[in-house]
Amino acid sequence: MVNIVAGRDTVLALTADNAEVEAVTAATSAALLDAEPWLILSQWQDSVVALWTPTNHASGFVIGANGLVATNQRGLGTATVAVEVQVTATVKVAARILVADPVRDVAILWIDPTTVASARPVPLGCGEQAKPSIADGQKIFAIEAPILQQKGTTSGTISRLETHTFVSDLALSSGGAGGPVFTGGGNVIGISSVADERGVPSRVNSRVVRIEDVCGVVATAEQKMKFGTPPNGKRLPVEPVRPFPIEALRDGVQGGAGSVSPYQAASTDFDIAFMTPVQTYGAQHQPDRVNRRDRIGGGQLTDAGPAVMRTLSDFGNWSQYVADYPPVLLVRVTPKLVEGFWTKMARGAAQTQGVALPPMRHFKSGFSRMRAFCGDAEVTPIHPFKIEQRASENDVMFEGLYAFDPDALGPACGAVKLVLYSDKETEKGDTLVVDTNLVQHIWQDFASYRALQ
Repeated sequence: MVNIVAGRDTVLALTADNAEVEAVTAATSAALLDAEPWLILSQWQDSVVALWTPTNHASGFVIGANGLVATNQRGLGTATVAVEVQVTATVKVAARILVADPVRDVAILWIDPTTVASARPVPLGCGEQAKPSIADGQKIFAIEAPILQQKGTTSGTISRLETHTFVSDLALSSGGAGGPVFTGGGNVIGISSVADERGVPSRVNSRVVRIEDVCGVVATAEQKMKFGTPPNGKRLPVEPVRPFPIEALRDGVQGGAGSVSPYQAASTDFDIAFMTPVQTYGAQHQPDRVNRRDRIGGGQLTDAGPAVMRTLSDFGNWSQYVADYPPVLLVRVTPKLVEGFWTKMARGAAQTQGVALPPMRHFKSGFSRMRAFCGDAEVTPIHPFKIEQRASENDVMFEGLYAFDPDALGPACGAVKLVLYSDKETEKGDTLVVDTNLVQHIWQDFASYRALQ
């Protein structure tokens, strides 16, 4: 009990001398974990990392001082060689995929060991004979690194046991699958995954890969390590730590400081949209402004309609990333639609018979990759995302969605150039020199953000 007198300071010193100290037993640990999971699991929080691929975000965790990181294979999406591992808000490095086992749904990555030297490897207990017991109705806990959010702990209950996995109601956040799963006593029993085969998270059923299967894949990865060297620890660009204040976004839209339609450009094969947080916020909160005629970077006018709304609001597998309005410049690259010669001829023939058919267009080619240059210097993006678009179950086309630091491509560059590659001609680039007026408009949209630094 502390008595505080009005108008005076009262100091309470917490020391070992005035603390009640008692031994921690297994029963005490379980009771603490049930009441406050982070009291015990917090020791592994720094060991959980965020994983980025062009099509997916997932969680992972450090399992060895040698730089090994474990995750679920589905969380890697289409990546087969390399992944970006974000250890902290300011540290991100490249990782090599040593093993990606789709049958057991386990992947083991390798990063520069010095990058995670301060993180305690999560003990898998692979060499131990006795494994933690699991049963229907048992409470379990997982640590996750959701997309653009703080790492955290979530809990659930096992609902069904299977040979290689078990099902639970772990409420994983977007991008949270792939982290370690613990028993009430703090023992690792597996890796969280997703129930859907296409990697779509479910808040009803979450799969957990059993630790026995994880250990088998780890053994294979350790053998491969003997014949290679880990990736270097070069730091990769990350999002600015400070968020874009919502008040500044609101003022930018209401004050008309910048366009609320994307700044548009085009190359031979692609349509390009440059988007700032002001525009993505405006699309969510000022749809009537986005739908009117709006001036774009080159001084032209465009009818901003459904196509613009889709560009600003539908980001497919990366909608959650954009929804948080990260302070980055987004460059969206969409393959152009064309109509084939014979299709056009058939439509013309139908018209002669009095049948009017709309143009039957298809994408000229899919997006493969993009390089950006500030003057003569190539700029590394924060994320080289791809947006998956499905015309049918087997017909998939990709758009590009690249995130850049707001200061990376500006008037100081002198010239901003993009080189775009299609999936049909992966080595032949389609070059676009960005209009200087457009670059100036983009730069101005971030003026309020810079002013708050």
